[in-house]
Amino acid sequence: MLTPATETEAAEIIRDHAERAVPLEIRGGGTRAGFGNAVQAAATLSSSGLSGILTYNPAEMVMTARAGTSVAEIEAALDANGQAMAFEPPDHRPVMGTAGEPTIGGIFAVNASGPRRITAGAARDSLLGVRFVNGHGEIVKAGGRVMKNVTGLDLVKLMAGSHGTLGLLTEVTFKVLPRPKMAATIVLSGLDDEAATHAMAAAMALPVEVSGAAHLPESVRSRFLSGGLPDGPATVLRVEGLEASVAVRVEKLAAAMQRFAPATRLGPEETAVLWREIRDVKPYADGTMRPLWRVSVAPSQGEKLVAALRLATGVDAFYDWQGGLVWMRMEADPEAEILRRYIRALGGGHATLMRASGAVRASVASFEPQEPALALLSQRVKAKFDPVGILNPGRMTTGESA
Repeated sequence: MLTPATETEAAEIIRDHAERAVPLEIRGGGTRAGFGNAVQAAATLSSSGLSGILTYNPAEMVMTARAGTSVAEIEAALDANGQAMAFEPPDHRPVMGTAGEPTIGGIFAVNASGPRRITAGAARDSLLGVRFVNGHGEIVKAGGRVMKNVTGLDLVKLMAGSHGTLGLLTEVTFKVLPRPKMAATIVLSGLDDEAATHAMAAAMALPVEVSGAAHLPESVRSRFLSGGLPDGPATVLRVEGLEASVAVRVEKLAAAMQRFAPATRLGPEETAVLWREIRDVKPYADGTMRPLWRVSVAPSQGEKLVAALRLATGVDAFYDWQGGLVWMRMEADPEAEILRRYIRALGGGHATLMRASGAVRASVASFEPQEPALALLSQRVKAKFDPVGILNPGRMTTGESA
């Protein structure tokens, strides 16, 4: 494990490996080890030694931190000032069966986003600027500390979700927002997946600013809140903001949802626990390597996809993002070909294999195969940033090599 303490040291390491054409596995805190296609590399280069908050002015709601800074340190500093990262970065250690500390650079490198993504945007939408070392061993800066400064904006977005294939992130600048002072959840009980999809769509269309919409079928319902949700499948809708405003909006939401199912309410403490468990995929933190898919489709198509798959194979699932994010745990084989064929038939989307055994990862593409034109563009971008192909070779695209 190579753990540079400075950006310059990281650049020297990458430059040396590029000159020798020796591949490197790029890693943050290692909490998503096993995610993505397997990388054959001589050594691992971690950003975990590049740690510390560099600048943070709560009045500006912008923070700059080294990429290896732990998410816990970031959240503690924000919490002390009544602020938070709007996109709710998930902690995938339980579901991935890993240890270590999640890092802020790792969060942006994989574009990890939680339940509030449907209203607040993804992690990349909060990212204002980056510093990174490319495959030449060059230090690159893009973006800035002010949102209206759009210099290098495309480059900033490109680095978010690149999984260490274009460069080693060394520093990130991102916007934050005030932490909601109050939160409440409406629970609709007894709806099947199709009816829940209609209910979530209706809730999101109301002028009550729902910030989370998820459906927890009976197969997973008891695994949330230590079994504390009412009996039957649970469709959960979150409202956040100032206390007086939340009270009014929850009343309006509950009244509007009565036509779908009986509604109960959760207070702020239970709401916080529930949505953290949804964010972190708690039902499938089962200590196994059973294949786990993260599927993104149109919100109206998620339940149709699951219904079709249940006729073909063993699958357990629950829904976030109004039904547009489907977490699927397969009972045996990953069934990648069937899953991706059904996704295409329903209008398209993305299926990402989050967790599987080493044997499965060696034979199944973890990321959705790209269309030829997009694949060619991705290859050209990769060649520009990493011409020798030493940074996480093959992580996102099978067949890519150093």
